[in-house]
Amino acid sequence: MALEGPAGGKRLALDPTGSTASTHLIRLVRDAAHAAGAAPERLAAIHGTDDATLAGELNRVPLHSLIQLWEALATARPGPGAGAAVAAAAPLGTLTTWDYLITNGPTLADSLRAAQPYHRLVTAAAEGFDLHHDGELTIGYRTSAGDPAVVAAVNEYVLAYYLRRAREATGRAVRPARVTFGHSAPPDHSALVDAFGTTAIEFDAPADAITFTAADATAPLPRADPMLADLLRSHADLVLASARPLPSPLEAFRIALAAAISAGDPTLATVARRLAMSPRSLQRHLADHDTTWRHEYDSVRYEQAKSLLGAGHLTTAAIADRLGFTDDRALRKAIRRWSGTSPSELRAASA
Repeated sequence: MALEGPAGGKRLALDPTGSTASTHLIRLVRDAAHAAGAAPERLAAIHGTDDATLAGELNRVPLHSLIQLWEALATARPGPGAGAAVAAAAPLGTLTTWDYLITNGPTLADSLRAAQPYHRLVTAAAEGFDLHHDGELTIGYRTSAGDPAVVAAVNEYVLAYYLRRAREATGRAVRPARVTFGHSAPPDHSALVDAFGTTAIEFDAPADAITFTAADATAPLPRADPMLADLLRSHADLVLASARPLPSPLEAFRIALAAAISAGDPTLATVARRLAMSPRSLQRHLADHDTTWRHEYDSVRYEQAKSLLGAGHLTTAAIADRLGFTDDRALRKAIRRWSGTSPSELRAASA
């Protein structure tokens, strides 16, 4: 049967994590990519992976950055074993609260059931985490990554991670009943046999999952502490409710552009300087996101025009001056081009 949340149906606080990952996971994968030989400049260019950002537990990094780190790792270390190496570099405590939530309970199955709703502590809700306990205990995972090589590395890491935590939680030499992967079998998967300690590995399976025997799933955990488990869940609620998502690179650019427009100096050079990059790098950055300076400049000015018109206390001439138009007529033409309406109609719609 599927396991659906903690006993008693405890309601979680709403969290602002969105499509983000924890700084602990970002650091783990970043360091693994570096150890695998990924180019330092490639890693440094990934948004939100600097030490200053990763120093705060409440900071949340866009999921896109995590996927980029996995891409760097898969490129530097192609083939089986890359994901398992990440798990091998993550002793208990690496992912802080999540690590202790899934290893503190009467049994492994109980711990995972109670922890499941808090999976967003580590990564985005879109990254699927499934549990099934019907005698055997199966943990499934579905990443939102698109590149098959990245998908293989991510899912390999996740399954190896849960095997490691099962061993740490139970104090037993846990051997999976089976491990399944959705991708086709590589020419040589001996690295996976070594990592999982079993030859019961299937490929081209319906799901990526690891299954534990009933004996391992229900074995008493020697360090179970109900009071500590309650404290961990309370702390997890606070972390989720207090999380600080970093703006995505494109969002950061739009914030800087809006500030430059408000300051009366909306030039490419000015915005690039606000973002600590060169104008050429900024243009490449926009191209990477399938957009252009002109498109973004128009979009931000349109949003600001709607907001200023909706406020109701400025004339169109004053708004035109604030947004850098030559005159009231130029603003009217731009609004007609943007929305197909006049400033007065847009003012009424925005009020």
